[in-house]
Amino acid sequence: MRGPLGGLVWHHLQYVLGLAALGHDVWFLEDSDDYPGCYDPSRDVIDVDPAYGLEFTARTFERVGLSERWAYHDAHGSGWRGPASGRAPEICRTAELLLDLSAINPMRSWFEEIPCRVLIDTDPAFTQMTHLADEKARARAAKHTAFFSFGENAGRAGCFLPDDGFPWQPTRQPVALDSWPVTAGPGDGPLTTVMQWDSYEAREHEGERYGMKSESLIPYVDMPARTGRTFQLALSSPDETRVMLTEKGWSLVDARVPTLDPWAYQRFIRESRAEFSVAKHGYVVSRSGWFSERSANYLASGRPVIVQDTGFTDWLRAEAGVLPFSDPEEAAARVEELGRDYAHQCRAARAVAEEYFDAKKVLPPLIEASLHSAANRTS
Repeated sequence: MRGPLGGLVWHHLQYVLGLAALGHDVWFLEDSDDYPGCYDPSRDVIDVDPAYGLEFTARTFERVGLSERWAYHDAHGSGWRGPASGRAPEICRTAELLLDLSAINPMRSWFEEIPCRVLIDTDPAFTQMTHLADEKARARAAKHTAFFSFGENAGRAGCFLPDDGFPWQPTRQPVALDSWPVTAGPGDGPLTTVMQWDSYEAREHEGERYGMKSESLIPYVDMPARTGRTFQLALSSPDETRVMLTEKGWSLVDARVPTLDPWAYQRFIRESRAEFSVAKHGYVVSRSGWFSERSANYLASGRPVIVQDTGFTDWLRAEAGVLPFSDPEEAAARVEELGRDYAHQCRAARAVAEEYFDAKKVLPPLIEASLHSAANRTS
Protein backbone atom coordinates (compact mmCIF):
# COMPACT_ATOMS: atom_id res chain seq x y z
CA MET A 1 0.00 0.00 0.00
CA ARG A 2 2.75 2.47 0.94
CA GLY A 3 4.93 1.54 -2.03
CA PRO A 4 2.57 0.70 -4.92
CA LEU A 5 5.26 -0.01 -7.51
CA GLY A 6 5.49 -3.14 -9.61
CA GLY A 7 8.90 -4.45 -8.55
CA LEU A 8 8.49 -3.66 -4.87
CA VAL A 9 5.08 -5.30 -4.86
CA TRP A 10 6.44 -8.51 -6.39
CA HIS A 11 9.06 -8.63 -3.65
CA HIS A 12 6.29 -8.92 -1.03
CA LEU A 13 3.66 -10.69 -3.12
CA GLN A 14 5.88 -13.68 -3.83
CA TYR A 15 6.07 -14.49 -0.14
CA VAL A 16 2.27 -14.49 -0.03
CA LEU A 17 1.89 -16.56 -3.19
CA GLY A 18 4.64 -18.96 -2.17
CA LEU A 19 3.19 -19.57 1.28
CA ALA A 20 -0.30 -20.04 -0.15
CA ALA A 21 0.99 -22.58 -2.68
CA LEU A 22 2.60 -24.50 0.18
CA GLY A 23 -0.80 -24.74 1.88
CA HIS A 24 -0.30 -22.13 4.60
CA ASP A 25 -3.10 -19.88 5.84
CA VAL A 26 -1.43 -16.63 4.78
CA TRP A 27 -2.50 -13.01 5.22
CA PHE A 28 -0.82 -9.78 4.14
CA LEU A 29 -0.99 -6.99 6.72
CA GLU A 30 0.63 -3.59 6.30
CA ASP A 31 0.90 -0.58 8.59
CA SER A 32 1.12 3.11 7.70
CA ASP A 33 3.63 3.76 10.50
CA ASP A 34 3.37 7.11 12.27
CA TYR A 35 4.93 9.41 9.67
CA PRO A 36 3.91 10.38 6.11
CA GLY A 37 4.99 7.33 4.11
CA CYS A 38 2.38 6.67 1.41
CA TYR A 39 3.74 7.12 -2.10
CA ASP A 40 1.30 8.05 -4.87
CA PRO A 41 3.08 7.74 -8.25
CA SER A 42 0.19 9.42 -10.07
CA ARG A 43 0.92 12.60 -8.10
CA ASP A 44 4.58 11.77 -7.36
CA VAL A 45 4.09 12.72 -3.71
CA ILE A 46 4.60 11.09 -0.34
CA ASP A 47 1.96 11.90 2.27
CA VAL A 48 -0.47 10.10 4.61
CA ASP A 49 -3.18 9.37 2.03
CA PRO A 50 -3.28 5.63 1.20
CA ALA A 51 -6.07 5.90 -1.40
CA TYR A 52 -3.88 5.11 -4.42
CA GLY A 53 -2.15 2.23 -2.65
CA LEU A 54 -5.42 0.73 -1.42
CA GLU A 55 -6.89 0.67 -4.93
CA PHE A 56 -3.64 -0.72 -6.31
CA THR A 57 -3.58 -3.48 -3.69
CA ALA A 58 -7.21 -4.43 -4.26
CA ARG A 59 -6.61 -4.85 -8.00
CA THR A 60 -3.41 -6.80 -7.47
CA PHE A 61 -4.74 -9.24 -4.88
CA GLU A 62 -7.90 -9.83 -6.89
CA ARG A 63 -5.87 -10.67 -9.98
CA VAL A 64 -3.79 -13.29 -8.14
CA GLY A 65 -6.86 -14.88 -6.55
CA LEU A 66 -6.29 -13.63 -2.99
CA SER A 67 -8.72 -10.71 -2.95
CA GLU A 68 -9.83 -11.20 0.68
CA ARG A 69 -6.39 -11.82 2.13
CA TRP A 70 -5.10 -8.35 2.99
CA ALA A 71 -5.65 -5.45 5.37
CA TYR A 72 -4.02 -2.09 6.05
CA HIS A 73 -3.72 -0.33 9.37
CA ASP A 74 -3.94 3.43 8.92
CA ALA A 75 -2.49 5.07 12.01
CA HIS A 76 -3.45 8.52 10.71
CA GLY A 77 -7.10 8.27 11.66
CA SER A 78 -8.89 5.51 9.76
CA GLY A 79 -7.90 2.36 11.65
CA TRP A 80 -7.97 -0.95 9.81
CA ARG A 81 -8.95 -0.89 6.13
CA GLY A 82 -9.26 -3.51 3.40
CA PRO A 83 -11.23 -6.76 3.07
CA ALA A 84 -9.63 -8.41 6.13
CA SER A 85 -9.87 -5.29 8.30
CA GLY A 86 -12.50 -6.74 10.60
CA ARG A 87 -10.45 -9.89 11.15
CA ALA A 88 -6.97 -8.40 11.45
CA PRO A 89 -6.71 -8.43 15.28
CA GLU A 90 -7.96 -12.03 15.37
CA ILE A 91 -5.55 -13.02 12.63
CA CYS A 92 -2.67 -11.73 14.72
CA ARG A 93 -3.92 -13.40 17.92
CA THR A 94 -4.06 -16.81 16.22
CA ALA A 95 -1.06 -16.56 13.90
CA GLU A 96 2.00 -18.72 14.50
CA LEU A 97 4.51 -16.81 12.37
CA LEU A 98 5.10 -13.20 11.32
CA LEU A 99 7.41 -12.42 8.41
CA ASP A 100 8.44 -8.76 8.72
CA LEU A 101 9.99 -7.83 5.37
CA SER A 102 12.54 -5.02 5.52
CA ALA A 103 11.17 -3.90 8.92
CA ILE A 104 8.58 -1.77 7.11
CA ASN A 105 5.92 -2.22 9.79
CA PRO A 106 6.22 -0.88 13.34
CA MET A 107 5.94 -3.62 15.93
CA ARG A 108 2.41 -2.83 17.12
CA SER A 109 0.94 -4.67 20.11
CA TRP A 110 -1.06 -7.01 17.86
CA PHE A 111 2.09 -8.15 16.08
CA GLU A 112 3.83 -8.75 19.39
CA GLU A 113 1.16 -11.35 20.19
CA ILE A 114 2.52 -13.61 17.43
CA PRO A 115 4.97 -16.07 19.05
CA CYS A 116 7.43 -16.30 16.13
CA ARG A 117 8.39 -12.89 14.70
CA VAL A 118 10.91 -12.95 11.86
CA LEU A 119 12.88 -9.92 10.67
CA ILE A 120 14.03 -10.25 7.05
CA ASP A 121 16.81 -7.82 6.22
CA THR A 122 16.82 -6.98 2.51
CA ASP A 123 19.37 -4.15 2.80
CA PRO A 124 22.49 -5.75 4.31
CA ALA A 125 25.17 -3.51 5.81
CA PHE A 126 22.78 -0.56 5.92
CA THR A 127 20.32 -2.37 8.19
CA GLN A 128 23.10 -3.26 10.60
CA MET A 129 24.50 0.28 10.60
CA THR A 130 21.02 1.61 11.33
CA HIS A 131 20.75 -0.66 14.36
CA LEU A 132 24.12 0.54 15.62
CA ALA A 133 23.26 4.22 15.19
CA ASP A 134 19.53 4.37 16.00
CA GLU A 135 18.36 3.06 19.37
CA LYS A 136 14.69 3.11 18.31
CA ALA A 137 15.43 1.00 15.24
CA ARG A 138 17.48 -1.38 17.35
CA ALA A 139 14.69 -1.69 19.93
CA ARG A 140 12.20 -2.45 17.15
CA ALA A 141 14.49 -5.14 15.75
CA ALA A 142 14.98 -6.66 19.20
CA LYS A 143 11.26 -7.47 19.37
CA HIS A 144 11.76 -10.20 16.78
CA THR A 145 12.57 -13.80 17.57
CA ALA A 146 14.54 -14.71 14.43
CA PHE A 147 16.79 -12.75 12.07
CA PHE A 148 17.43 -13.46 8.38
CA SER A 149 19.33 -11.44 5.81
CA PHE A 150 19.71 -11.24 2.04
CA GLY A 151 23.37 -10.77 2.98
CA GLU A 152 23.94 -14.48 2.59
CA ASN A 153 27.62 -14.27 3.47
CA ALA A 154 26.91 -13.00 6.99
CA GLY A 155 29.25 -14.77 9.39
CA ARG A 156 31.49 -16.14 6.64
CA ALA A 157 35.18 -15.34 6.26
CA GLY A 158 35.67 -12.40 3.94
CA CYS A 159 32.29 -10.82 4.68
CA PHE A 160 32.46 -7.41 6.33
CA LEU A 161 28.92 -6.71 7.46
CA PRO A 162 28.87 -4.47 10.54
CA ASP A 163 28.14 -6.47 13.68
CA ASP A 164 24.94 -5.20 15.30
CA GLY A 165 24.72 -8.10 17.74
CA PHE A 166 21.77 -9.88 16.10
CA PRO A 167 22.19 -13.53 14.98
CA TRP A 168 21.64 -13.13 11.25
CA GLN A 169 20.99 -16.23 9.17
CA PRO A 170 21.01 -16.37 5.34
CA THR A 171 17.91 -16.22 3.17
CA ARG A 172 17.01 -15.01 -0.31
CA GLN A 173 14.05 -13.84 -2.36
CA PRO A 174 11.47 -16.58 -2.98
CA VAL A 175 10.02 -16.59 -6.49
CA ALA A 176 6.54 -17.93 -7.23
CA LEU A 177 7.66 -19.54 -10.47
CA ASP A 178 4.14 -20.23 -11.74
CA SER A 179 3.61 -16.47 -11.87
CA TRP A 180 6.63 -15.98 -14.13
CA PRO A 181 6.09 -17.80 -17.44
CA VAL A 182 9.12 -18.13 -19.68
CA THR A 183 8.99 -16.45 -23.08
CA ALA A 184 11.57 -16.34 -25.84
CA GLY A 185 14.13 -13.63 -25.22
CA PRO A 186 14.47 -10.83 -27.78
CA GLY A 187 18.00 -11.24 -29.08
CA ASP A 188 18.04 -7.65 -30.27
CA GLY A 189 16.39 -6.21 -27.15
CA PRO A 190 18.07 -3.81 -24.72
CA LEU A 191 19.99 -4.70 -21.60
CA THR A 192 17.85 -3.18 -18.89
CA THR A 193 17.31 -2.66 -15.20
CA VAL A 194 15.20 -0.58 -12.82
CA MET A 195 17.06 1.52 -10.28
CA GLN A 196 17.20 4.50 -7.97
CA TRP A 197 20.27 6.64 -8.39
CA ASP A 198 20.51 7.36 -4.66
CA SER A 199 18.15 5.60 -2.24
CA TYR A 200 19.51 7.63 0.69
CA GLU A 201 22.79 9.10 1.90
CA ALA A 202 26.00 7.06 1.83
CA ARG A 203 27.24 5.99 5.24
CA GLU A 204 30.52 5.31 7.00
CA HIS A 205 31.38 2.68 9.57
CA GLU A 206 34.80 2.13 11.15
CA GLY A 207 36.49 4.11 8.40
CA GLU A 208 34.76 2.30 5.51
CA ARG A 209 32.40 4.06 3.12
CA TYR A 210 29.15 2.32 2.14
CA GLY A 211 27.72 4.07 -0.90
CA MET A 212 24.70 3.84 -3.17
CA LYS A 213 24.18 2.52 -6.71
CA SER A 214 25.24 5.87 -8.13
CA GLU A 215 28.72 5.26 -6.78
CA SER A 216 28.82 1.78 -8.29
CA LEU A 217 27.56 2.80 -11.73
CA ILE A 218 30.01 5.63 -12.44
CA PRO A 219 32.87 3.31 -13.55
CA TYR A 220 30.45 1.66 -16.01
CA VAL A 221 28.90 4.71 -17.69
CA ASP A 222 30.86 4.03 -20.90
CA MET A 223 29.32 0.56 -21.37
CA PRO A 224 27.13 1.55 -24.35
CA ALA A 225 30.12 2.95 -26.25
CA ARG A 226 32.43 0.15 -25.10
CA THR A 227 30.13 -2.69 -26.22
CA GLY A 228 27.96 -1.17 -28.97
CA ARG A 229 24.86 -2.57 -27.22
CA THR A 230 21.68 -0.78 -26.15
CA PHE A 231 21.50 -0.21 -22.39
CA GLN A 232 18.22 1.02 -20.95
CA LEU A 233 17.62 2.26 -17.41
CA ALA A 234 14.22 2.72 -15.83
CA LEU A 235 15.60 5.36 -13.54
CA SER A 236 14.64 7.58 -10.65
CA SER A 237 17.29 10.29 -10.51
CA PRO A 238 18.05 14.04 -10.60
CA ASP A 239 17.82 15.78 -13.98
CA GLU A 240 21.56 16.37 -14.22
CA THR A 241 22.19 12.64 -13.84
CA ARG A 242 19.79 11.89 -16.68
CA VAL A 243 21.59 14.36 -18.92
CA MET A 244 24.97 12.79 -18.14
CA LEU A 245 23.76 9.24 -18.83
CA THR A 246 22.00 10.24 -22.03
CA GLU A 247 25.19 11.85 -23.27
CA LYS A 248 26.98 8.57 -22.53
CA GLY A 249 24.54 6.65 -24.72
CA TRP A 250 22.13 5.23 -22.16
CA SER A 251 18.44 4.98 -23.03
CA LEU A 252 16.36 6.25 -20.11
CA VAL A 253 12.73 5.82 -19.13
CA ASP A 254 10.89 7.14 -16.09
CA ALA A 255 11.01 4.39 -13.46
CA ARG A 256 7.28 4.84 -12.83
CA VAL A 257 6.42 3.54 -16.32
CA PRO A 258 7.57 -0.12 -15.99
CA THR A 259 6.55 -0.19 -12.32
CA LEU A 260 3.01 1.07 -12.92
CA ASP A 261 1.71 -2.31 -11.74
CA PRO A 262 3.12 -5.84 -11.33
CA TRP A 263 2.28 -6.79 -14.92
CA ALA A 264 3.84 -3.72 -16.50
CA TYR A 265 6.97 -4.72 -14.60
CA GLN A 266 6.81 -8.23 -16.05
CA ARG A 267 6.36 -6.84 -19.56
CA PHE A 268 9.44 -4.65 -19.12
CA ILE A 269 11.48 -7.72 -18.16
CA ARG A 270 10.10 -9.83 -21.02
CA GLU A 271 11.02 -7.11 -23.54
CA SER A 272 14.61 -7.11 -22.26
CA ARG A 273 17.47 -9.08 -23.78
CA ALA A 274 18.99 -9.43 -20.31
CA GLU A 275 19.51 -7.45 -17.15
CA PHE A 276 22.63 -5.36 -16.70
CA SER A 277 22.95 -3.96 -13.20
CA VAL A 278 25.37 -2.78 -10.60
CA ALA A 279 24.72 -3.23 -6.88
CA LYS A 280 24.77 -0.71 -4.08
CA HIS A 281 28.38 0.15 -3.36
CA GLY A 282 27.83 -0.88 0.27
CA TYR A 283 26.76 -4.39 -0.74
CA VAL A 284 29.93 -4.76 -2.79
CA VAL A 285 32.50 -3.43 -0.30
CA SER A 286 31.01 -5.51 2.52
CA ARG A 287 31.01 -8.59 0.26
CA SER A 288 27.60 -9.28 1.72
CA GLY A 289 26.52 -11.92 -0.80
CA TRP A 290 23.33 -9.96 -1.55
CA PHE A 291 21.48 -10.92 -4.73
CA SER A 292 18.73 -8.73 -6.10
CA GLU A 293 15.09 -9.83 -5.91
CA ARG A 294 14.71 -8.03 -9.25
CA SER A 295 17.46 -10.15 -10.81
CA ALA A 296 15.71 -13.28 -9.53
CA ASN A 297 12.63 -12.17 -11.48
CA TYR A 298 14.65 -11.74 -14.66
CA LEU A 299 16.00 -15.26 -14.20
CA ALA A 300 12.54 -16.68 -13.62
CA SER A 301 11.41 -15.07 -16.89
CA GLY A 302 14.24 -16.77 -18.76
CA ARG A 303 16.33 -13.62 -18.99
CA PRO A 304 20.05 -13.80 -18.19
CA VAL A 305 21.52 -11.29 -15.74
CA ILE A 306 24.87 -9.53 -16.01
CA VAL A 307 25.31 -8.27 -12.48
CA GLN A 308 28.00 -6.88 -10.22
CA ASP A 309 29.39 -9.46 -7.83
CA THR A 310 28.66 -8.71 -4.18
CA GLY A 311 30.15 -11.99 -3.04
CA PHE A 312 27.08 -13.94 -4.16
CA THR A 313 29.42 -16.14 -6.22
CA ASP A 314 30.40 -17.71 -2.88
CA TRP A 315 26.99 -19.44 -2.77
CA LEU A 316 25.44 -19.14 -6.25
CA ARG A 317 27.41 -21.26 -8.66
CA ALA A 318 26.20 -21.00 -12.24
CA GLU A 319 28.05 -21.75 -15.45
CA ALA A 320 25.54 -19.68 -17.43
CA GLY A 321 22.44 -17.53 -16.91
CA VAL A 322 24.13 -15.44 -14.21
CA LEU A 323 27.17 -13.55 -15.50
CA PRO A 324 28.93 -11.75 -12.63
CA PHE A 325 31.47 -8.98 -13.06
CA SER A 326 33.80 -7.00 -10.81
CA ASP A 327 35.21 -4.31 -13.13
CA PRO A 328 34.35 -2.64 -16.46
CA GLU A 329 36.61 -4.93 -18.50
CA GLU A 330 34.94 -8.02 -17.07
CA ALA A 331 31.50 -6.47 -17.57
CA ALA A 332 32.20 -5.86 -21.25
CA ALA A 333 33.45 -9.42 -21.62
CA ARG A 334 30.24 -10.70 -20.04
CA VAL A 335 28.15 -8.71 -22.54
CA GLU A 336 30.11 -10.32 -25.36
CA GLU A 337 29.74 -13.76 -23.75
CA LEU A 338 25.97 -13.31 -23.63
CA GLY A 339 25.85 -13.05 -27.41
CA ARG A 340 27.79 -16.23 -28.16
CA ASP A 341 24.88 -18.54 -27.31
CA TYR A 342 22.01 -16.38 -26.20
CA ALA A 343 19.41 -19.16 -26.26
CA HIS A 344 21.56 -21.27 -23.94
CA GLN A 345 21.98 -18.35 -21.55
CA CYS A 346 18.18 -17.90 -21.44
CA ARG A 347 17.56 -21.58 -20.68
CA ALA A 348 20.22 -21.49 -18.00
CA ALA A 349 18.66 -18.38 -16.43
CA ARG A 350 15.38 -20.17 -15.74
CA ALA A 351 17.29 -23.20 -14.45
CA VAL A 352 19.13 -21.00 -11.95
CA ALA A 353 15.81 -19.55 -10.77
CA GLU A 354 14.42 -23.04 -10.29
CA GLU A 355 17.49 -24.23 -8.38
CA TYR A 356 18.09 -21.23 -6.13
CA PHE A 357 14.94 -19.09 -5.86
CA ASP A 358 11.90 -21.37 -6.14
CA ALA A 359 9.58 -20.35 -3.29
CA LYS A 360 8.88 -24.03 -2.63
CA LYS A 361 12.56 -24.45 -1.82
CA VAL A 362 13.29 -21.11 -0.13
CA LEU A 363 10.34 -20.83 2.25
CA PRO A 364 10.22 -24.21 4.06
CA PRO A 365 13.75 -23.93 5.54
CA LEU A 366 13.06 -20.28 6.43
CA ILE A 367 9.94 -21.30 8.35
CA GLU A 368 11.63 -24.27 10.04
CA ALA A 369 14.64 -22.23 11.15
CA SER A 370 12.39 -19.38 12.33
CA LEU A 371 10.25 -21.64 14.50
CA HIS A 372 13.37 -23.27 15.88
CA SER A 373 14.88 -19.89 16.79
CA ALA A 374 11.65 -18.80 18.49
CA ALA A 375 11.49 -22.03 20.46
CA ASN A 376 15.08 -21.59 21.65
CA ARG A 377 14.33 -18.06 22.87
CA THR A 378 11.44 -19.21 25.02
CA SER A 379 13.04 -22.40 26.40
